[in-house]
Amino acid sequence: MEREEGVVCIPHATFLCKREQDLSEPLNRRGEQCGMDSFMLKWGLIFKAFAITALLLVVRLAIDFTGMDILSVTNLVTAFVGGAIFTIAIILTGTLADFKESERIPGDLVTALSAFYADTGLVGTAHAGTAAGIRVHARSLLAAITGNFRANTWDMAGIRREIEAINTSIYQLADANVAGPILVKLRTELITIERLSNRIAVIKHTSFIPAAYTIAELAAAGVIGILFFVKIELWYEGVVLFSVITALLISLILLIKDMDDPFEVGRKSYADVDLSILFDLQKDWESRVAQ
Repeated sequence: MEREEGVVCIPHATFLCKREQDLSEPLNRRGEQCGMDSFMLKWGLIFKAFAITALLLVVRLAIDFTGMDILSVTNLVTAFVGGAIFTIAIILTGTLADFKESERIPGDLVTALSAFYADTGLVGTAHAGTAAGIRVHARSLLAAITGNFRANTWDMAGIRREIEAINTSIYQLADANVAGPILVKLRTELITIERLSNRIAVIKHTSFIPAAYTIAELAAAGVIGILFFVKIELWYEGVVLFSVITALLISLILLIKDMDDPFEVGRKSYADVDLSILFDLQKDWESRVAQ
């Protein structure tokens, strides 16, 4: 989570920008900050692709003016360009499916955590001390989860430690003859939290088929390499075609790589899952304890 002069900016698909402190900061200042970050989230990757395209365009112009553009535009060339774009699109579809799954995880995680936290009150006043201890570990569990996100890593050790501590308390409640359905409900919600945490670990630590990335990069490099030497009568037509196709290919490659890890909080990335709901839950729990 990035902080600058009292503004907390949490990158995600729709992008939220919220105030954390310095409530006297002018509204227009905060609006400018949110507007600029939202603009870069939407167009930053495109600008990066255009910058790379501009460098490659210099090479294309040098080849054009030295007369080294010797390839004719044939059906074979157009078929290769179309096939390369189609191949990259298939790989993008695969990463998009994982990204859509990742978008659901924060909401499911918050639902399970909130339900678990609330259901600790079902054990009764006779076991209020044990329930309070479980809630303490639940807050520590949430802190471990959000801490991992803020650090752009995923260490399951702290999460498992809190889950084991909660399990121990649930076993104590079982020994105290607390109603079985209540304990089953608590265990079910805890298992859901652990399952989602393990799924995040897999997503964080696993890259989408490295061979697929290599194929996509080779396809893009092959198309750009051919476009370097394709002869087009009017040089400015060649510039336009080269720029459009190259920028499209580079944008797709950058987007695929960026989507591979959708939980990069605070990084210079443009395809991140909205995690603000988790941070809001943590602040809500902390405020309840402070009251």
